[in-house]
Amino acid sequence: MAALVGVLEALWRINAEWPDKPCTLAKLSKQSERPMSVLRRQLTMLVDAGWIELRLEEGGVAGTVLLTESGRQLGRELFA
Repeated sequence: MAALVGVLEALWRINAEWPDKPCTLAKLSKQSERPMSVLRRQLTMLVDAGWIELRLEEGGVAGTVLLTESGRQLGRELFA
């Protein structure tokens, strides 16, 4: 769970800097200091929890991540 919170925190910080702009997987990987393979598995769990929306481009290598409303609410509770 702590690893997932780290990804959410990185996405929360990115969202605070660039509100309403999707975050690329590459940027989130760098900010969260996770290899892409690990990040993708963690993102799947966050999608299943309803906290993020993941949009993959064709081929599934690149994409963007957005906090959902419940993800933003969780972020306010944990990081604000």
